[in-house]
Amino acid sequence: MLITPAELELHKIVVSRTYSAGEIDYRGAEFRQLGPLKVGAVAELEGSEIRVRGHLDGQLEASCDRCLSRVEIPVDRDFDLFYRPIKDIARDEEIEIPYDELDVGFYSGEGIPLIDLVTEQVILSRPMKVVCGPECRGLCPVCGVNLNLEGCQCATPQLDSPFASLK
Repeated sequence: MLITPAELELHKIVVSRTYSAGEIDYRGAEFRQLGPLKVGAVAELEGSEIRVRGHLDGQLEASCDRCLSRVEIPVDRDFDLFYRPIKDIARDEEIEIPYDELDVGFYSGEGIPLIDLVTEQVILSRPMKVVCGPECRGLCPVCGVNLNLEGCQCATPQLDSPFASLK
């Protein structure tokens, strides 16, 4: 589905769509979608800008960044986005974007593909660091055993740290 200014001049666009797992290409992101992803949104024209407001609801699965176990991440995200055509700022020289316009996105061509908007919002909903729990002990740096499941039997070597003098 393409959200175009031409169609928005006639009427606002209401979207209610469910994407099944595997239907969206997350462009190499280190997670996968579990089950359906529900998208509800309304797009309308505000002056020369396209405004898209909506909500995403679904589940992702990723690896814990400390111990590599599987972690389910809920996606429950509201969004309120503004878009302008890229031709509004397309110039040969560099320009500085005013602070109050940093939240404005740009599109090229006829309009905004809904799938691109949804993909971006799902990727942004993922936490920067995925951790299975606040008590996660991670992996032993020597033998690689998951310290949440068993104790490590190897002797961890004491390395001379350049930060040892700060103790």
